[in-house]
Order: sequence, then structure tokens, then C-alpha cells
Amino acid sequence: MNFKKEIDFVHISKYYYTISIILTIVGIICLSIFGLNFGVDFRAGSNVDISLSKSLTQSEVQPILKKIGIDEGTSITPGDKRMNIRFTEVLNEEHDNQLKAEIQKLDSTASFEINTVDTEMAKELGRNAIYAVLLSCIGIIIYVSIRFEWRFALAAILSLIHDAFLVITVFSIFRLEVDLIFITAVLTIIGYSINDTIVIFDRIRENLRFAKLKTNEDLVHLVNKSVNQMLKRSIYTALTVFIAALFLYLFGGQSIKMFSFAMVIGLVFGAYSSIFIASPFWFFLKSKEKNKKVGKTS
Repeated sequence: MNFKKEIDFVHISKYYYTISIILTIVGIICLSIFGLNFGVDFRAGSNVDISLSKSLTQSEVQPILKKIGIDEGTSITPGDKRMNIRFTEVLNEEHDNQLKAEIQKLDSTASFEINTVDTEMAKELGRNAIYAVLLSCIGIIIYVSIRFEWRFALAAILSLIHDAFLVITVFSIFRLEVDLIFITAVLTIIGYSINDTIVIFDRIRENLRFAKLKTNEDLVHLVNKSVNQMLKRSIYTALTVFIAALFLYLFGGQSIKMFSFAMVIGLVFGAYSSIFIASPFWFFLKSKEKNKKVGKTS
């Protein structure tokens, strides 16, 4: 992959910022209307995973739940010799035993794994998930501010928030389940994205040491030169990890499917934001500083 002509990322960034702003507005609207499809980790209820010797259909299990009186607000997800039943209320011991007995009439070798989350635990897990994301962002701001400068830190955080929010938007639009595995995926995406962004920022800082910036166009040339120098590296790295995550999604187990899917779309957004969002935003902040200095000098 050869790029013979230097791409002017700074001047074309306005188009990508427009796209990102539109996607963000769509995301805010979707989250306001649909919200998130929280899994049992973040809301009270019981989650029953059943391992079977044969596959059962939803129509076979639904009458059982109705007979026991626990069919309201229930989500049944059949699979290959597996079935997941999610209840919006916590099952008591009597219902547990009745459910097991009725399912075992259809498959005597059926085994059950029941996970229950009460209301307080669900709220605590939700708070802890938010704290984890916020603390990781604060840690990144502190590290990048010390290692580079505050303008790099702000640009990096804007890029990370952009990536995380768009992944959350996709999950909201398609009503995909948000659980602790999803939070793990978001934190992993943040880690990958900041790594890709820091590599480009490091090249900008390196070129900045030897550059003589007299005009705004000199700064434009520096940013474009730095991003172009790291473009192939960013694309190859993103593509390599993307292929691995894609095959993990296609052929991996059900338990990691949503993690893999979040990684697939997060890697795309991460590579996009590192190139088209973070670096041009640093240029915007840096050019404001240069303009102020020029104004004071004159």
C-alpha cells in the first residue's frame, strides 16, 4: 500500500468532523428514544443458561413458563443444544425448581446455570462501570499531559469519547445487549485507540522539535507530514487486529460474540478517529495558540 501523494488531512478534516457530528446527533437521538438494552448484569432479574443434549425451540419452552406463571417480560434465546432465558424479575427457589423439573421432562440431561442480580447489585454494577470508563479517561488525560502536553491530552480524550460513544450508539440502534462483557470491550477499545493516537502524536512531537513554524501553513504541513508518515502503520495495525476480531466474532462462542462485535466496530472507529479526529483537533488548538502569539507580537 503506497501513498505517493501526501494527503491533506487538516483541510479535509472538516468533512470528517461533519460526519462525526451527524453520527453523534443520531446517537443522542437514538439513546434518548431507545436507551440501551441492559443485560441482567445491569438490571434486576435472573438469567438462566441451559445446556441440552438436543436443541429446543421457543415454542416448546414458552408453554412451560406460562404454566409456572413466569412468562411475563421473559426473553428466550434458543441455540445449538443451548438455551438462554432471561427474566426481568428475580426467580425464587420454587420457580427455579419448577423450571428445572419441566425442562428436564423434555431433556433429562439438561443442566442449568442460574445467575441472579438484585436491584441494589444492578445499580452498583452500573455505577462501577461508569466509574471504570471515567477513571480510565482521567488517567489518560494525566498521562498524556505529562508525557506530551495538555493539547494532545484534550485531542486524545475527544477521540476516545467519540469512539466509545459511537460503539454505544450502534448497540442502542440494534438493541444489542449491554453487559459487563460490553464494558470490557469498551475499555479495550479505549486502550487500543489511545495507543494508535499516541503513535501519531509522538511523530508530531518529534517533527515539532526540528520544525521552524513561522506561519499557519507550516503547522498544517507538519501535521499532514506526521500523519502521512504513520498512515500505513496505523492502517496495517488496525487491519491486522480487525481481521482477528472479525474471525473471533464469526467463529467464536456465543459468550464472546458481543465482545467481538464491539471490538470489530470499535477498531474501525478507533483507526478513523486517530487519523481524522485527534490530529486535526490538536492542530486547531495549536493554531489558536500561534495566532494569539502573533497577535501579541504585532
